[in-house]
Amino acid sequence: MCEANAYVFKDGVEELYLENVDVMKPEPGKIYLKNLFGEQKIFEGEIREISLLKHRIILEKR
Repeated sequence: MCEANAYVFKDGVEELYLENVDVMKPEPGKIYLKNLFGEQKIFEGEIREISLLKHRIILEKR
């Protein structure tokens, strides 16, 4: 399994945003995320970091 958890980086802290993300599509100014269970979210911001080994996606507001 290659899904990852998405976190929002804010004030030096990472907060869980969406678990088991398997689809991530960057769009201008936002990022579309969908998990294994069909839950979808659109995050307004940018990708700060992706760690494939740790299965983590870190997002950040602009």
